Amino acid sequence: MKYLTGTLMVLVLLATAAGFVGYRLSCDPTLHAAASKGDAMEWLRTDFHLTDAQFVAIRELHNSYAGSCAEHCRMIQEATTARNALQTAQGADSAAMLAAEQKVQELRIHCETAITRHVREVAALMSPEEGQRYLALVLPKIADFDHHAAPDLKLNRSS
Repeated sequence: MKYLTGTLMVLVLLATAAGFVGYRLSCDPTLHAAASKGDAMEWLRTDFHLTDAQFVAIRELHNSYAGSCAEHCRMIQEATTARNALQTAQGADSAAMLAAEQKVQELRIHCETAITRHVREVAALMSPEEGQRYLALVLPKIADFDHHAAPDLKLNRSS
């Protein structure tokens, strides 16, 4: 029995060491550094193997879109606040509540359409393979976006 415990401890230690070494050998330190700092642009450059020219073009595209994105979020937040105020008000008019909800949904659709167009423009600047991979990663997250602030590296993952 005393050899069994010792053997199990050695096996657990070896498995842990092998897992750690395998993880360290398979990861890209630049990519992990960019992700840990929340640097979305450096993450894009590294993970999608952008050339310097692609990176500059995507950064310019991102910078030109950032103000519009922030404005969309601001408008959605204001409409949501107004809708929520109506919902909690005593004797609120159902037509007004319906109109407020419709305004929030219209603003969300407008924002999500614009950000989808932006994401597709970014993907078009990448190599075809990397662009498809980028679209597959980012497009599904747009519908779940919470519109509290411009998207970041995490794209508002709450989990």
